[in-house]
Amino acid sequence: MKKLFFISALFFLSSTMTQAAVKIDRIEPECWYAGMKDTGLQLMVYGKGIRDAEATVSYPNVKIDSLVRLDSPNYLLVYLNTAGAEPGSFDITFKLGKSSVKRRYELRAHTMKGADRQGFTNADVLYMLMPDRFADGNPKNDVVKGMLDEVCNRQEPSMRHGGDLEGIRQHINYFKELGVTALWLTPVLENNGPAEDGKYSFYHGYATTNYYRVDPRFGTNNDYINLIKECHAAGLKVVMDMIFNHCGSSHPWAVDPPSHDWFNSPNYGLQTSYKLTPVFDPYASKIDKRETTDGWFVSTMPDLNQRNPHVMRYLTQNSIWWIETAGIDGIRMDTYPYADRDAMAGWMKTIDTEYPNFNTVGETWVTEPAYTAAWQKDSRLQKKNSYLKTVMDFALYDAVNSARHEETDNYWKGLNKIYNVLCYDYLYPNPKSVLAFIDNHDTDRFLGNTKDSTALRQALALLLTIKRTPQLYYGTEIMMNGTKEITDGYVRKDFPGGFPGDERNCFTKEGRTRAENSMFTWLSKLLHWRQGNDVIVKGSQTQFLPHNGIYVIARQYDGHTVMLLLNGKRTAVKPDMARYAEITGRHAEARDVITGKNVSLSNISMEPRGTMILEF
Repeated sequence: MKKLFFISALFFLSSTMTQAAVKIDRIEPECWYAGMKDTGLQLMVYGKGIRDAEATVSYPNVKIDSLVRLDSPNYLLVYLNTAGAEPGSFDITFKLGKSSVKRRYELRAHTMKGADRQGFTNADVLYMLMPDRFADGNPKNDVVKGMLDEVCNRQEPSMRHGGDLEGIRQHINYFKELGVTALWLTPVLENNGPAEDGKYSFYHGYATTNYYRVDPRFGTNNDYINLIKECHAAGLKVVMDMIFNHCGSSHPWAVDPPSHDWFNSPNYGLQTSYKLTPVFDPYASKIDKRETTDGWFVSTMPDLNQRNPHVMRYLTQNSIWWIETAGIDGIRMDTYPYADRDAMAGWMKTIDTEYPNFNTVGETWVTEPAYTAAWQKDSRLQKKNSYLKTVMDFALYDAVNSARHEETDNYWKGLNKIYNVLCYDYLYPNPKSVLAFIDNHDTDRFLGNTKDSTALRQALALLLTIKRTPQLYYGTEIMMNGTKEITDGYVRKDFPGGFPGDERNCFTKEGRTRAENSMFTWLSKLLHWRQGNDVIVKGSQTQFLPHNGIYVIARQYDGHTVMLLLNGKRTAVKPDMARYAEITGRHAEARDVITGKNVSLSNISMEPRGTMILEF
């Protein structure tokens, strides 16, 4: 009798489960675009027990290729084929037992052809900023009820400070006045993680918890889309910071993994070594390679497994969705070599096929030119093509920051270190598509804890004239300084004047000190001069070994020359201009770009650590 009752109970429980209503929490992506070159579309469906549901569609030229049922019962992957489908809306019917539900889905029309999307190039100057630290345009969203972190505290360097997209939008004219042409915002997507001990939060944005939603403390998806539209109207491009290597520990995937192989080293089983060289090391051990690519970045950032084709399809579609939906002009990919090399190459090839003039820059943090060059698209140094057009020049960053502390001799010190980095440009398939910078959000600021405007001018003059794509870090124009010796927050300080209650407003001339105005005016003049300057964008490059402390780099195009002279000594030096006759030719005079005055090429004197940019 007990056995019969048990069987009956099981039957009743099974029947009850079958009769349960189909519940769908969300579908990602929420919409898609007709006419893509890749006509496949993965829909990730979230919902309790949704894995066992059936799905059907009824729309011309849209069909279901497959349903993928993962380990977790709360996800279902629906793979559609949209070849030949026109823009429009249709129902997707999900059925579980006798219960069914319909969800409306939209295929949108492209706003422009893929080939018409022009990414950032070496004609641009990227201005990198952290939304949380730049400006608070809407104090009402500083704290959003219901999120795991409901704290905004500007007194703590590693907590949220309240900056947002509206604050950025309100200062579009400031970017135009300065003269930059593209904005690189650190990640804007939702980071819904708890703050730690009231001291540390995910203000930086590198622990994504929703790949399709802007963090509410920055604004809404529409705020982001409208910001980009206004930037475009003002002639500014926008680069989106993305992270494929990991997500945040509060992401639904981390709480309820879709499959056993969705993450590498589940449950923080392996910590990354932060060493990137094993990826290309011909002698690398298996454990060293595994620690690099499969180890977790930190305990709160689960490492995604890009070798899982469903994971990579999701991430690839997400990047395409933001290109189409928001109209971004480029992607900066965080921790690029930490992710699976082959999978990332496949992603880049997909993007390049769909958007041949789009651009992506990958963070490749090794200070050796050969390593960086091996990651660039069409590199001869690796058999496998990465298809990554732009790489970050950490070798040059390291040399510039080292050189400023040394006296330049005729051998290896000072400015020689910069020469010795640039002389390896033959390794790059495309040197002008290498992103150069003197500091960013992960490094000490160039000034450290000083206000050495002379050294800063040298570094910026170099950055903005050589064959590279330059990137500035917010606040450099007003000599913001800081180091990471205590916490990263000290190199990510609030921009003065961007927040309610600030004593000074450095967005205005009146709010800046004399020294800050001097730097801002100098840099702004250089940036506006650089815009549309074919000599800088298209010109050849010639560099001369530092001689008597003087380092010279020349750019030439269509009969025009720009000549950069840097004095690496702490004393005044009169350069031997005869050494540069192959560049100066018969020219007797040149125009000083900064002062606008004509100078005699036979009578030049360089001040201690002086900088001069001449054109003729």
